[in-house]
Amino acid sequence: MKRNLDKNQRGFTLVELMITVGIAGILLGVAVPSFQDLMRNGRISSTSNDFVSSLQLTRSEAVKRGHQVIMCKSANGSSCTTSGDWSAGWLIFADEDNDNALDATETTIQVHEALSTGTTLSGDASTANFISFVENGSTKQPGTLSLSLASKSKSIILSGVGRIKAH
Repeated sequence: MKRNLDKNQRGFTLVELMITVGIAGILLGVAVPSFQDLMRNGRISSTSNDFVSSLQLTRSEAVKRGHQVIMCKSANGSSCTTSGDWSAGWLIFADEDNDNALDATETTIQVHEALSTGTTLSGDASTANFISFVENGSTKQPGTLSLSLASKSKSIILSGVGRIKAH
């Protein structure tokens, strides 16, 4: 059998393929770190939004219920803790007797699980363990919380009148 080879038939040579793979490798080397940075930015923004949303829920529940509502650090989702930071998770409860503690008869409004590994969220002296809002929407713990993930960080600022700002 005789093969007919078409002289117009073309393909990639080994050298052309190696150059293409080399250029693709360089482009990936530049793009991957930028993509990782983009992913970190997205994760820190999402975490910040979750925490601010929980603070806003705490504030609105205090206004709606007409008494103090507290958001506290919680590692187990059923009791408040004073150890560690907010990264372990938190819960929101209606503090009907205004004793700043979750009692068996008080209503748990929301429980938030621990943050992803490598993410830290810590408060200053006034926001270290819990944040409470009263019936007019103001807080007894104005302060700043710091959220960080790798080299990225955000601050969550809580004013005395209950205004919450993340930047």
